[in-house]
Amino acid sequence: MSLDESQAPDFTLDSTAGEEVTLSETLDDGPTIVLVNRGHWCSFCAEQLQTFSEVAYDLWFHDNVDILPVVTDRVGKLTEMRDRYDLDVQLLADPDGSVADRYSGTEQTSHGLTGIAATYVIDTDGTVRYEQIADHPGDRTQGNFVRYFIRNDFANPFGDG
Repeated sequence: MSLDESQAPDFTLDSTAGEEVTLSETLDDGPTIVLVNRGHWCSFCAEQLQTFSEVAYDLWFHDNVDILPVVTDRVGKLTEMRDRYDLDVQLLADPDGSVADRYSGTEQTSHGLTGIAATYVIDTDGTVRYEQIADHPGDRTQGNFVRYFIRNDFANPFGDG
């Protein structure tokens, strides 16, 4: 199921900052990036999150963009992950996969239920302007690409090819 050019499902999740975060409230300030990640144990997730952590302040300061990493894990494990990788973004706990399921879907793995890795860019109207669902765990959109995508008026900055 693709969400491209459709309304993003709203959600509220607990964050590693100790507060609830609601997607629709972040859209009041500017576009929002939703990342679906598999769990605290996923090295591909950590690598992708680091690329978004590197551009998070720049996107927030210049473009009012929030980054919401949704991870199918508990807050305690996500806090350990955030601190271990020195991430500048707060992670959102989706332990039952209910949010991931409404976006890219979930799957049973050796680690239990996990989200299927995906990246979404959502404009202030709540419309998904970019969607990339991973074909395999290492298939990820990087933070710098999304920064250019947003600054290129939600168009591929490198052309269609």
